[in-house]
Amino acid sequence: MKRILTDRQQELLTEARHQLEGVLAVLARFEASRDDQEILRRSLRQLDELFLLVVAGEFNSGKSTFINALLGRPLLEEGVTPTTTRIHTLTFGEQEVRQVGENGIERVEAPVELLRQVQIVDTPGTNALDRQHELITQSFIPRSDLVLFVTSADRPFTESERAFIEQIRGWGKKLVFIVNKIDILSGAPAVAEIEAFITENAQRLLGFSPEIFAVSSRQALMAKTAGNGGTPPPESRFAELERYLVDTLDEKERVRLKLLNPVGVGVNLVEKYVEATEGRLGLLKGDVSALDDIERQLSLYREDLSREFRFRLTDVDNVLFEFEKRGLEFFDETIRLTRAFELINRDKIRDQFERKVVADAPQQIEQKVEEVIDWMVGAELRQWQTVNALIADRRAQHAERIVGQVGSFDYDRGQLLDTVGRAAQKAIDRYDRTAEARRLAESVRTSVAGIALLEVGALGLGAVITALATTTLVDVTGILAAGTIATLGLFILPARRRRAKQEFTEKIAELRTQLLATVTEQFDHEIERSLFRVREAIAPYTRFVRAERERLEEMHGQLEEADRELQSLKRRLEAL
Repeated sequence: MKRILTDRQQELLTEARHQLEGVLAVLARFEASRDDQEILRRSLRQLDELFLLVVAGEFNSGKSTFINALLGRPLLEEGVTPTTTRIHTLTFGEQEVRQVGENGIERVEAPVELLRQVQIVDTPGTNALDRQHELITQSFIPRSDLVLFVTSADRPFTESERAFIEQIRGWGKKLVFIVNKIDILSGAPAVAEIEAFITENAQRLLGFSPEIFAVSSRQALMAKTAGNGGTPPPESRFAELERYLVDTLDEKERVRLKLLNPVGVGVNLVEKYVEATEGRLGLLKGDVSALDDIERQLSLYREDLSREFRFRLTDVDNVLFEFEKRGLEFFDETIRLTRAFELINRDKIRDQFERKVVADAPQQIEQKVEEVIDWMVGAELRQWQTVNALIADRRAQHAERIVGQVGSFDYDRGQLLDTVGRAAQKAIDRYDRTAEARRLAESVRTSVAGIALLEVGALGLGAVITALATTTLVDVTGILAAGTIATLGLFILPARRRRAKQEFTEKIAELRTQLLATVTEQFDHEIERSLFRVREAIAPYTRFVRAERERLEEMHGQLEEADRELQSLKRRLEAL
């Protein structure tokens, strides 16, 4: 190649190689499929090789006969059955040599002048029963500089040919149609009719009208091998095709197509991965939205629980309010001159205080706290169910929207969704409301007991409150006993009553502050613990989504930049 390039062409070749190597680096960095990376590598290697002409078409379309006619000698086997069972590469050699190489590809060397400038590849039929042959055939298309697609005049443009041509179109290859076997048609009008039919369908498929040559390869081959100069007869129309290949595909045009070939492959792959990356980003957008929804749900969960909890604490406060009210009434009724002798009996006063003032306040407080616990346990379970529903929805979206291949995205995301989904479902299935309520009650009881440094043991919350009441509040009755009779006077007893009520009110306020603050602190801790458990369960999914979005956005930007550069280079090559 380098020996026949002009300075301008050499510059474009260097630029093409540089850009395509950059694309290859991007694809490798983001774990594009090995097949796609290998296709681009082969295209890069093709820059230094002969012009590659690939002949494709259905079996029994006369491909082998066509190639034999083109070369002027029967190098390939012909027949009405799929005779081309392997790929043949035809190159120049001083003598005819055949050798089967890697992947069963047969290399044929022959002393044919055309093969000095062009390497020809004969492929199995696109509708061959052996699908492996078709896969090999398709792997050659990206490497081709020009594709001659042979279709038979008796069944042009079949469904399998349409599908194959669409694949060729995807690689942006220059495509020339060969309508073979026109010798079986009735005349020029029939040939023109088929040409018009192919032109119309090709225009619809490709978006432009390709070159079409209607020929009789059989007539041309017979003439070339008859020993009379090798000139194809006019009715074969083969000379027109040969002039096209010689005149149109001269050295300058072959160089242009040779440079366009890998650039077209690069553009195709870049656009493929841009589309796949956009599909992934679209899918991740839903994941990000789902994670944002979960975070909003958790924020609302915290706000709702905090608001509802403080509202429910007013029930506990009301119990303490009634407690205080009964205490004040008790002091008004008890600290009287008429009951002076009763005040001497500390134990009796204590018993009356516990029975009339303390009463069932501890049990009421315990009941109210238990109601809060049941409510909170149920709220946490509902929160897990909400998270599980969102994850299940993303799992369904994952199954429905798998687009292209970008590294191990699908596998990693699917695995994480399954893992997080199972974790959420397991949390729901194993969520023992009774055990959780028992644990939470124990935690609250222990915290409340800590106010007075009590030994909890097997005591219930009510017992803890009772202990607090009888060890702190009842102490105020001590002012009613010691030395009361000795110091009674008309003005001393009312002062004692006022002092007792004041201290009682202060003790109630202290209890209210300590009890509500301790319970609130404990429940706030439990709310954060609940949020932490949910976030911890979805953390792997969260990290994957954030990291993968960053990676794909970077990849998308690099691919778009590569696409702009390749498109610019492609336009300059086309203008050569």
